[in-house]
Amino acid sequence: MAIWLTKDTRLVVQGITGKEGKFHALGCRDYGTHVVAGVTPGKGGEAVEGIPVFDSVGDAREATGANASMVFVPPPFAADAICEAADAGVELIVAITEGIPVADMLRVRAFLRDRPAVRLIGPNCPGIITPGQGKIGIMPGHIHRPGRVGVVSRSGTLTYEAVWQLTGLGLGQSTCIGIGGDPIQGTTFLDVFRAFRDDRDTDAVIMIGEIGGDAEETAATWIRENFDRPVVGFIAGRTAPPGRRMGHAGAIVSGGKGTAQAKMEAMRAAGIHVCDSPADLGSTIARVLGRS
Repeated sequence: MAIWLTKDTRLVVQGITGKEGKFHALGCRDYGTHVVAGVTPGKGGEAVEGIPVFDSVGDAREATGANASMVFVPPPFAADAICEAADAGVELIVAITEGIPVADMLRVRAFLRDRPAVRLIGPNCPGIITPGQGKIGIMPGHIHRPGRVGVVSRSGTLTYEAVWQLTGLGLGQSTCIGIGGDPIQGTTFLDVFRAFRDDRDTDAVIMIGEIGGDAEETAATWIRENFDRPVVGFIAGRTAPPGRRMGHAGAIVSGGKGTAQAKMEAMRAAGIHVCDSPADLGSTIARVLGRS
């Protein structure tokens, strides 16, 4: 079983005729994802290596039954692309684009508020993968293997590190999600944990957070009361100076809030097994599952 992405997902790629859009669309297809369409306004009727291109998401959805979108549209136009996909009724939207203005994402959030059936992951994220079933994003598919450990992270590269450790230990993954590090996110840690709670084929979860904001603390409070399986956590940015943005737009400590120490304390209080180093994520999961 998986959350949100399965072997039956039908993907449309917005921005497929661009260099990055084409490259990753073909990578998703090669992994086994049903990439049924692409969208680039003005290029409807063309094809990208056998994938039909449409002028709008509405046209693509009507013709192919696409129920998921991957957004590779440049930052000035990405918010409109997300809203277009949502307006067409696409249930899962994965926005890979980095650098979307915060004001634009506030507009997207308001637009999605009246569309509760639409799930946005990102922006500025690596995407989502259900190993052995499909991937929507830029993650290296070959390091994943099917299994029963969920992974959710604000950091793309640390997601890959955790997955590589799990696979090396013979521990496969149920679904892995990079939620992105921007201040305005479509999907939060809490959203992901609620979904994992309902997936009885996920036995444990790795949670990788960062300094800035309070998303990790909010999720930890909920986990303490509502999640009945082991969680292993790590917080990146412990040495970041206050007031300085580190890496992601959302990774900033201000006014004494959002520190790594506060997040780690909240996670430990919730019963989460907190690692001091990302190198310990895989071995800690193996230990708590009795596999070490």
